[in-house]
Amino acid sequence: MLRAAESRWTLESREKDGVESSKPRTPEPVIEALKTDMKIQLSDQKQEFNKPPTKAGRSFSQTSIDNFTSVCSDSSEDECSPKDKLQRTTTGLPGFCVKNMQQADFGRREIENAEQEMPALMILRKKLEEDKPLDGAKVAGCTHITAQTAVLIETLVALGAQCRWAACNIFSTQNAVAAALVEKGIPVFAWKGESEDDFWWCIDRCVGAETWQPNTILDDGGDLTHWIYSKYPSLFKKIKGIVEESVTGIYRLHQLSKAGRLCVPAMNINDSVIKQKFDNLYLCKESIVEGLKRTTDFMFGGKQVVVCGYGEVGKGCCAALKSMGVVIYVTEVDPICALQACMDGFRIVTLSEIIRYVDMVITCTGNTNVVLREHLDRMKNSCIVCNMGHSNMEIDLASLKTAELRWVHVRPQVHHIIWPDGKRIILLAEGRLLNLSCSTVPSFVLSITAATQILALIELYNAPEGRYKQDVYLLPKKMDEYVAVLHLLTFDAHLTELTDNQAKYLGISKHGPFKPNYYRY
Repeated sequence: MLRAAESRWTLESREKDGVESSKPRTPEPVIEALKTDMKIQLSDQKQEFNKPPTKAGRSFSQTSIDNFTSVCSDSSEDECSPKDKLQRTTTGLPGFCVKNMQQADFGRREIENAEQEMPALMILRKKLEEDKPLDGAKVAGCTHITAQTAVLIETLVALGAQCRWAACNIFSTQNAVAAALVEKGIPVFAWKGESEDDFWWCIDRCVGAETWQPNTILDDGGDLTHWIYSKYPSLFKKIKGIVEESVTGIYRLHQLSKAGRLCVPAMNINDSVIKQKFDNLYLCKESIVEGLKRTTDFMFGGKQVVVCGYGEVGKGCCAALKSMGVVIYVTEVDPICALQACMDGFRIVTLSEIIRYVDMVITCTGNTNVVLREHLDRMKNSCIVCNMGHSNMEIDLASLKTAELRWVHVRPQVHHIIWPDGKRIILLAEGRLLNLSCSTVPSFVLSITAATQILALIELYNAPEGRYKQDVYLLPKKMDEYVAVLHLLTFDAHLTELTDNQAKYLGISKHGPFKPNYYRY
């Protein structure tokens, strides 16, 4: 087809421009045949693209189409809200709310694909499935609902838990995966493109206070915990603990603890070594570029970008962008992180002094009101604004919802916000988490985080009364090391073993933990 197009271009354009070809001219009937052939091929491709996926004989191109549709399609595939539908599984079970149950088969294939890159969870299933350490646990979960978290949820079920789930982000849910979980008998209340009202409605249904009461919480961002505290505080009498994985959720838990209102123990996954050094760093490093490319078709080489925050997320983003030839500036409040950025070759600036020159602004702080209206007003035309933190509070979106500014929805997760003088900025995912809203993320890295969440739930659920007070705890170092060992098997890595004399010299067990809690990796 490309040859046909090239042939037509070279012949027709040269005739138009009066340029003679040195080669013999192709006869007119041949040209017409080429045109007809192109039309036939385009028609065939269009028909092939519109074919529904089949269970067998799927070509590679069809798999690619399915995957892109699953992850990045607009949520408006069906204008009817899932809340307005009477939904049942193929076995007739109600009690869930997802977008489209007909996608369950494809969602199952996505989950099975993710399992291949999540070794720790598969090992935990094999080792612990018979013992059922979570037998009797009722886990209310609020996380991103992707193929990777589906492997986490199904591992919890395999270890004996009952689960109900909602999404922590209105854009990150993979609808096919949600349907596949429901078909397995796991109540899910989530779909891609929820409104704010839908978001809280789904969390409320997930809690299921009238018919089902959780005794453990797995949260990402603290919204589920906040909702139970606000609406169903009596449920905490039966809840054994909270497992929280995001900086936003940990901040909320520490606030409750300081105010004396935290009434159950909580496990801080976000600040565990294994989460900080792998999920926050490597996951962001490997996913930010894909998210930006899918949404903007942005050319990176030579562009100027300011990254707000140089924690592990900011470090991962900067490393990825630097490899693409981007000129990077960093804003930071912490002098230690700022010095690290300087030593890595990045200039530390304030947002106000650089904002008018950059082509892109990326927030990675976990804080609120990092990018204000005064910064947005001073941005250059077509500046891209996005967030790699958990919450959309880092960008002052409320200030952009005024009469003088016009919002144009360009493509899924992309808005142009146009000023009266014609200047526009490009906002991605409405300021929510870019990588999970606009692309996919590496399953292997999420296996690390998911394994720590499972171990934390097992620890809190089985801990004897009195071991944990009503406070926020870090994951025990031994668990961090165990999760690392589970993943080293994938690389056929061979650890050196301490001798008895060496262990005695260091004052540690030869089997670990190998570092004190205060050690900074």
